[in-house]
Amino acid sequence: MNNTFSNKFMTDKNNLTLLKDTMWGPNAIRQSEELASHFTITKDMKILDVGCGMGLSALYLVQAYDAEVFATDLFADPTKNHEKFQSLGIADKIVPMILDATQPLPFANGYFDVIFSVGAYNMFGDNEEMLPKLIPYVKKGGYIAVAFPGLKYEFGDNVPSEMQPFWDVPDVARCIRGIEWWKDLFSKAEGLEIVNLSEMTCHDIAWKEYLASRDSSIEEEKWDLDMMVAEDGKYFNTIQLVAKVV
Repeated sequence: MNNTFSNKFMTDKNNLTLLKDTMWGPNAIRQSEELASHFTITKDMKILDVGCGMGLSALYLVQAYDAEVFATDLFADPTKNHEKFQSLGIADKIVPMILDATQPLPFANGYFDVIFSVGAYNMFGDNEEMLPKLIPYVKKGGYIAVAFPGLKYEFGDNVPSEMQPFWDVPDVARCIRGIEWWKDLFSKAEGLEIVNLSEMTCHDIAWKEYLASRDSSIEEEKWDLDMMVAEDGKYFNTIQLVAKVV
């Protein structure tokens, strides 16, 4: 893919300020563009953006495709997201919501053309129950498209010594897994045809752009910086899945 939208987006100083203030992880604009390149999105589509954080993936879907987006997250403030979308002139295309994706969703079956998620699915979808819960909300012929942090190979009981301090943090070992582990999990879901399951090519630059915006004097941000220095390009990837509802 040619990253046309992302590259243009990154040349605008206002967008760089927006990214610095809103990135919760590797550049979601780049990840969204690569993920969306594996299927067709049109302006008449309704998209459920799950785990949208501060709204970068929703911003991309509206600005790139003029789609109608429900921007949902369990932790992000929907009022602040709405104010941001208003300032960008796209609030009429986005419904910001608090949503727990593990619970029954407040939508009709078959309501969405696409369920889209960048940087969040691994936090709640590392089980056999999650995909079957989401599938009914997507129209036949629609798509579930997710991208999230992963590993180049499973650590198992042999966690590299430099990564051990980070693997001792609750939930890290549970939700950061290898692509073969995810392939086995996704293959168990009925009613889906996997279109793409691969490592993202934008992994390195998306992380580089995110880390460049972090402040090592802030403890939470320093943790990310320290982890990626320890990892040194040896272990992490970004995994993407695009599956068609059949």
